[in-house]
Amino acid sequence: MTMETNKDRPLRLALIGMSGAGKTFWTKKLAANQYPAVSCDDGIEQKLAPRLAAGGYSGINGVAAWMGWPDSTTYTERESEYLAEEIHTLDEILTQLEKQPEKSLVLDTTGSVIYTGNNLLMRLRRQTTIVYLAASAEEQRLLTERYLHDPKPVLWRGAFQPKAGEKPRETVARCYPALIAARRQSYEALAHCTLEVAALRDASLDVPAFLKMIQDKTGSAR
Repeated sequence: MTMETNKDRPLRLALIGMSGAGKTFWTKKLAANQYPAVSCDDGIEQKLAPRLAAGGYSGINGVAAWMGWPDSTTYTERESEYLAEEIHTLDEILTQLEKQPEKSLVLDTTGSVIYTGNNLLMRLRRQTTIVYLAASAEEQRLLTERYLHDPKPVLWRGAFQPKAGEKPRETVARCYPALIAARRQSYEALAHCTLEVAALRDASLDVPAFLKMIQDKTGSAR
């Protein structure tokens, strides 16, 4: 798929990375520059809406509250429900792209997109230029703190491993960095290019400069 800054040609980007890395920030900046954009979070939330409403939950934080802390009795079941709706959402988006090759799209994926299965991920690679927003070690520490204080939906996929006598928050503080490290390998393998989050912190960095960074990393338009 073509990665062009010329708005007469399709621009197809999928931003991947951990929650808090800047995927939504850059998706919104691109959307403000007239590039069509879709949030996987929004699609998943809409599909979960009846189940969320039953518990009085709404919004992305409501999804996290509905899923619960990873030590809760319902977490594993709800983690599976969330992933099923994420797979459904991504499949719908990719089907639309496959039917409309002229369509531009900036896709704000979830941190758990890497768990949606090889078939969907290969389709995603074919239809978009996948950009991994990678956090430094210091930024990873901040992401862990953010999860502890303002949790977003996270699929632990077995990475939450309590030790005897350890409080759940202590387990999270210990295991979340390991989850980030394990995911980094998967993100890097999936992506066409990696941008360090630290390099994107410059407040003067605009959309054309962001797109040029991707273009420079990928070598040529795809």
